[in-house]
Formats: sequence, structure tokens, C-alpha cells
Amino acid sequence: MTRLTIAAACLLDDAGRLLLVRKRGTQAFMLPGGKVERGETSLAALRRELLEELQLPLDESAFTPLGLFEAPAANEADTWIDASLYLAYLHRPVHPAAELEELRWHSLDHPDTADLAPLLRLHVLPRLRRRTALCCT
Repeated sequence: MTRLTIAAACLLDDAGRLLLVRKRGTQAFMLPGGKVERGETSLAALRRELLEELQLPLDESAFTPLGLFEAPAANEADTWIDASLYLAYLHRPVHPAAELEELRWHSLDHPDTADLAPLLRLHVLPRLRRRTALCCT
């Protein structure tokens, strides 16, 4: 079993929708982000990946840590990911770059679909939904 260390962002728009991405040649939608390189912090890796994938420069102060999570990798057999997740708000349009093929905005009250990565289904969406329910009740 292989383990990958990644950093990913829960990017919410003004309507509270979550930005999902799909890499070229894959089926699963996931959070933007990627692998943490040796000697790199998770936040530095995330900022690098967002710049590469979405041409999105965000300052470190834009991110709120959400925690560390593990889940099966979406696109790699016999692989688990250890994910450092961060929350940030996106106030401008973004477009796919690098290896990204498609972007999708996912409403938190929309039902989960089969094309969502395990990390989203198991951890991210339940946590964001609880967070929304707590702040809005």
C-alpha cells in the first residue's frame, strides 16, 4: 500500500459553493491541491499547486486550517492519501490550467454523486455541511 501526502483547498465562492476539479484522463472530482514535495510545508505546497492548476495566487493569510484526514486515493489503486486541508474564500473567477480538465461548483446542499473522490464523500462534505449548519442555525 502506497501513502501520499497532499495538501488541498476547500475554496468557497460567495454563494457558499465548493470548487471541485477533475484532472485530465480521470473521472473523479476532487479538491484543488496536490502532493507535498520533500522539504515543503503543506501550505507552501498548496499555494504552489493553486498557482499551477488555477493560476490563483493566494496569500498564506487567506487560509484557515481544517485538519488532517486520510482516505483512499481517487485515481491511484492501492494508495491512501494523508491530506492537510485548508479553507479559503474565492472572490474571483478561475480557469483550469496544467493537468486540470474541468472545474465544477458543488453546492453543499446538493446530494453526493458517484464521481466525487473518497476524501470529499468521507470527510470534506460532511464537515463543511456541519460547519454550515452550526453557523447558520
